[in-house]
Amino acid sequence: MFHQSRCNLAQWFTLTMGTILVLFAGVIYYQAVLDELKNLDELLYKKSRVIAVNARYDARQQQLDLENVPLIGSNVLPLGSEVVYARWYDTKSQIVQFFGTTPKAKLTNNPGFETIETSQTKSKITPSITLLRQLTLPVYQDNLLIGYLQIAVPLTSVQNNLAELRLVLLLTVPATLGVIALAGWFLGGVAMQPIRDSYNQLQRFTADASHELRSPLAAITSNAQYGLISQSNDLEMQRQRFGKIFDITKSMSVLVNNLLLLARHQGKLPAESLQKVDLRSLLAQIADEFTTQETAQHLNLSYTLPTDSINVLGDADLLRQAVINLLNNACKYTPSGGQVQLRLFVQSYWAAIEVTDNGIGISEADLPHIFDRFYRVDKKRVRKTGGYGLGLAIVQQIVFAHGGNISAKSIIDKGSTFQIVLPLK
Repeated sequence: MFHQSRCNLAQWFTLTMGTILVLFAGVIYYQAVLDELKNLDELLYKKSRVIAVNARYDARQQQLDLENVPLIGSNVLPLGSEVVYARWYDTKSQIVQFFGTTPKAKLTNNPGFETIETSQTKSKITPSITLLRQLTLPVYQDNLLIGYLQIAVPLTSVQNNLAELRLVLLLTVPATLGVIALAGWFLGGVAMQPIRDSYNQLQRFTADASHELRSPLAAITSNAQYGLISQSNDLEMQRQRFGKIFDITKSMSVLVNNLLLLARHQGKLPAESLQKVDLRSLLAQIADEFTTQETAQHLNLSYTLPTDSINVLGDADLLRQAVINLLNNACKYTPSGGQVQLRLFVQSYWAAIEVTDNGIGISEADLPHIFDRFYRVDKKRVRKTGGYGLGLAIVQQIVFAHGGNISAKSIIDKGSTFQIVLPLK
C-alpha cells in the first residue's frame, strides 16, 4: 500500500513538474525564435536603408536614377554574399531593376517582413528548400513615394542557432525529467514516512490494546460462567468470584481511561484550558500525599523545593497526574529502604521537575522504548507490580501537550532519574 502510494506521488510529481518544464522549454524556444528574427530583421532593415539612400529622383523631370544604388545600379558595393536578391519596383509596383534571381514583373507582396521558401536544385533528384527573410520597403524622397525596394537574406544562421538550442533542450529536458523523477521518488518516501510510522504505531497500539483487553475479558467471562453453572451455596466462594469480576472491571476502567487520556491530549492543549500553575505548591501537596501512601511506606521519600513560586501555564490536574505517575514508578521499582527524591528548580527559561530513585534501574537497550505505549521492561516484574505499560506514555503525552520535554537516565541496580522541563510563564 505504501509502496503504491509512493509511486503515485512520484508519478504525479514528475508529471506536474515535467509539464511545467516542457512548457518552460517551449517558452524559451519561442522567445529565442523571436529574438533571432528580431536581430535578423534589424540587420536586414539596415542593409535596405544603405541601398535605398542612394536612389535619386528628379521631381521636375520625373526621372529615377538608380545608377549609384548598391547591387541594383552599376556601383555595386560589397555588402556581403548573404543578400540573395535585391529588386526595385516603381510606384506602380512594376519591376525596374534587380539583382539575383529573376523576379515577377509585378510586386505582389505587401510592405514589411516576410518569411518565404525557395527551391534550389542541388542535384537532379533531390531539390533543396531554403528559407529566406524578405523585406519589402517603400522608399520616400521629400515625402514622395519613389518606389519599392525588396531584398532577401537566407535564414541559415537563424536555423543553425535554433538547431543548437533544440539539441540543448533535447538533451537537458529528458535529463532534468529523470532528476525530477528521482526527486519525486525521494520526496514521496519522505512524505510517506510519517504516515507509515503512524500506521505502524496504530497497528501496534491496536494489537497491544486488544491483547490487554483480552485477558480481563476472558477472566470476567470465566468467573461469570462459573457463577451461572455452579450449584454451590457457598456464599464466600460467590463473594470471591464477584470480587474478582469487580477488580477486573475496575482495572479495565483504568486502562480505558488511560487510553482516552492519550487520545484526548494529542498535540498542544487549547489556550482556554491553560491557567497559571504554581509548581512549588503543586509538588508540595503531592509530596505530602505520598508520604501517607502504602507504596511509599517502605521508602525514604524526600523532596527539595525552592522558596519562591515557580509558575507555568498548563492544566494542574494533568501535571499532577504526570508527577504522580513518575513517583508511582519510582516507588514500585525501588527496594525497601531505598530513596526516592523529588526536586524542583529553574534552568534558564525552563522549570525542571526531577524524580530520582536508587532502585533496580533500566537497561540501555530498554531505555529508548520506555515511553512507548504498552512497553514493559520486564515481563516478570510487571506480573508482580501490575500495570499496563501506559504510565510513562501518559507522562510524555502530558508534557508534550504543555510544550515541554521529558528525559530519562538510568543505570542497572543503581537507579533512575526522570526529568520534566516546562516553559516558564
